[in-house]
Amino acid sequence: MNVAEYKKLMEKTNGGKAAQTEHDLQAACVRLFRVIYPKYANLLFSIPNGAKRTKWERGQALGEGMLPGVPDLFLAIARKGKHGLWIEMKNGSAGKLSDEQKEMIARLEEQGYACVVCRNMDEFMKAIKEYLSDNN
Repeated sequence: MNVAEYKKLMEKTNGGKAAQTEHDLQAACVRLFRVIYPKYANLLFSIPNGAKRTKWERGQALGEGMLPGVPDLFLAIARKGKHGLWIEMKNGSAGKLSDEQKEMIARLEEQGYACVVCRNMDEFMKAIKEYLSDNN
């Protein structure tokens, strides 16, 4: 993807502004993935653990199985001996992994999943391309 295509994508995602939040970045990455990989479009989905909730809604979500630390996105495609790809989005270098996120990523990797942390669209696309490539 070249710069012009990226800017056009951002116009659709965030009113023409560069990604300002992790939400904006994640939305742009998902949109781009679905354009580039239409046959896998519904196999990349979000895990909305970080969504803003009232105390009651948080209690409901926890009761339904929400867990702190679960990565933001899951690509449900097995490749290269891995069961799928978990993606934690962080907007730029300021975003830090929580202890819960570090622990969950380690546990998911122990269970045979690939896990990546992506801080911009280039890192996201590189991780996706590497994971989906036929090369080891």
